Amino acid sequence: MNLSEEQKKAISHIKGPALVLAVPGAGKTTVLIHRTANLILNEGISPEKILSITFSRASARDMKERFNNLYGDITNIPVHFSTIHSFAYKLIRDYAYRKRQRYILIEDMKKKLNKVQLLKNIYFSINNDYITEEKLESIINSIGYIKNMLITPDEYVSQFKVDTNNFLEIFNAYESYKKNNSLIDFDDMLTLALDILQEDKYLLEKYRSRYEYIQVDEGQDTSKVQLEIIRTLAHPKNNLFIVADDDQSIYGFRGAYPEGLFQFNKVYKDGKIYYMEENYRSTKNIVNICNRFIKKNTLRFNKDIFTKNPYIEPIKLVKVKNLEEQYTYLMDQLEGIVDYRNTAILYRNNLSVIGIMEALERKGIPFYIKDFKIKFFDHWLVQDIIDFFLLAQDNSNILAFERIYYKMNGFISKVQLNSIKALHYEDSVFDRLLSLPGLNDFYKKNFLSLKLNFKKLSKLKPYEGIDLIEKNLGYGDYLKESHMRFGYSMDSLEIILNYLKIIASNTMDLNGFLARLKYLEYLCSHSKDNREGLTLSTVHSAKGLEFDRVYMIDLIDGEFPNGSSIDSFNKGDIAPLEEERRLFYVGMTRAKSYLTLITYINKNNKEVKPSRFLLELEKSNNLK
Repeated sequence: MNLSEEQKKAISHIKGPALVLAVPGAGKTTVLIHRTANLILNEGISPEKILSITFSRASARDMKERFNNLYGDITNIPVHFSTIHSFAYKLIRDYAYRKRQRYILIEDMKKKLNKVQLLKNIYFSINNDYITEEKLESIINSIGYIKNMLITPDEYVSQFKVDTNNFLEIFNAYESYKKNNSLIDFDDMLTLALDILQEDKYLLEKYRSRYEYIQVDEGQDTSKVQLEIIRTLAHPKNNLFIVADDDQSIYGFRGAYPEGLFQFNKVYKDGKIYYMEENYRSTKNIVNICNRFIKKNTLRFNKDIFTKNPYIEPIKLVKVKNLEEQYTYLMDQLEGIVDYRNTAILYRNNLSVIGIMEALERKGIPFYIKDFKIKFFDHWLVQDIIDFFLLAQDNSNILAFERIYYKMNGFISKVQLNSIKALHYEDSVFDRLLSLPGLNDFYKKNFLSLKLNFKKLSKLKPYEGIDLIEKNLGYGDYLKESHMRFGYSMDSLEIILNYLKIIASNTMDLNGFLARLKYLEYLCSHSKDNREGLTLSTVHSAKGLEFDRVYMIDLIDGEFPNGSSIDSFNKGDIAPLEEERRLFYVGMTRAKSYLTLITYINKNNKEVKPSRFLLELEKSNNLK
């Protein structure tokens, strides 16, 4: 196999600590596999003595398969390619057996006792309210960050804006319940594993002697606790081989700690640093512009990404009027493509998939959604809009009315609601309201106006209906008044409304609209089976992948980079914006031959600015 000089140097490193800084497309997995073989074949080291740790199960599987394909016949002893969590769990089981303890993992959502249900119950018991999916995800991420960064919950609350009511109380109740019942989650695996290594000298020496050579893939994604586990395990021989790219560190929200890489020479005085700067993946156009782009970051190792690949075509920067025009442009571009499997559409936020999926399905273009986690179809706003339509279709639908009566502009009280619930079920809820005794002119006027608006809504097409719900029925005002209370920005709710309008624009009536929503939801859950289609993915989920042709969409300021990183930058904290730039860089470097960046100037009928990253790139002369 042809290896570059820089790859050969890294592969030949045997003893002591080493950090390999590998740019995108530099063949870092190739280096790890060949170094593993070199240790076994040429240095006589038993595979049992080598532990290779990677970031995800998919990466561990991929590395194992590639090693076996190339070197499967060199040894009968299995080579350990493992995630850090898998290693930690093995250590914990070993410890539990020694101490005659039992730990129960609560990450299996199919079991009655699981992490999500436990947090839901705790949230309800403390706040006397049901938790939304978004808040649940926020709490889980916050707990994970605290554990991975080895900080206290009080330190976390002092550093970050926390929207969850009584977060500290929830955190402490969750931790107490787990401790009292010998329960652990994925984050506990890591903190418990570190505690074991620091406190149990027998197990520490057992694992140190078992794994004399430790290799770490995706070193930029390791958190503080993961780094401490690895450092503790590798000491005192420090035969530690870390492959990383600080420019691809994009998991700060999970507690990734790239700063640990910058301390490498301080921690390991005799450590060697190898640079793998040649990109074998992308064209010269893409590589040159990506190199200039990432150099604008200050918190990084000084690397120069280069390639010997030829030029093909400049990166395209496309500016359109709005979302709809973005989809029209994409459909025109995709129509002539034969190899969908080698094409990807990337975006910053999961929600972006809704509009693009609607457009692709209408055009009959197959697609595969990678790591789909969006809660769009179950979102309360979507359900609200459906309830408005259901009430318009059947004015006697008291259940739909009860869910939305306080979200419209009728000033209907809870007392009035309870009164009409006892009245003639077959009558319109508005006629029941109008028949309530003692109504003044103000209420009569409001209830009559509601009745007329709902009659009008029943005759409108879904697209026009959503507009009426938002404006005439006061739902837009309700969202403006209430969004902060629910922990949402008004912008994020307007985006959901806009995607509903896009879906509704191609339907003729309520039944068609509801059927379309159901069908798109079905496509989301089943698209993972369609590997022949083009890939739809967040940039986060696309990391490690490559495609001949990449389109990055929705590139507007406040979305990519996100609003919070811009706010932090304006207050003097550059770190979040630099992580956003790294994320943008990861997206661009997924492309092998063709890269198109798309922005628009109007969103939700408001003028928006192109991503500041595009403005940086425009100054380069390799764009067209």
